[in-house]
Amino acid sequence: MRTASIAGKSLTDVARVRAASPYVWDGKDLDDKPLSQQEMRSGILAARKRRGRPVGSDKKSTTIRFDRDILDAFRAAGPGWQTRINAALRDWLKTHGPSLGRPQD
Repeated sequence: MRTASIAGKSLTDVARVRAASPYVWDGKDLDDKPLSQQEMRSGILAARKRRGRPVGSDKKSTTIRFDRDILDAFRAAGPGWQTRINAALRDWLKTHGPSLGRPQD
């Protein structure tokens, strides 16, 4: 890398990329067709709308520590492990209540 820098050469050769002719679609393979500016803009807007917590959600972010084996077991079942932990805690609260793990009277 250093020798390329000393010689004044670019590692990415930006000038070569800029000088190359733009991509021209052959009109055959639709999977190879470049997106129009409008298609790219609508894709970017759609991606931005999906970010973050859904409107009206009553979830609150917090930090909690679990034993490694508990966390590994929930994660091993795949995506949605946080939701499953939430459901397990909710189920536990039905029989024990929030007061130090003692069963409700």
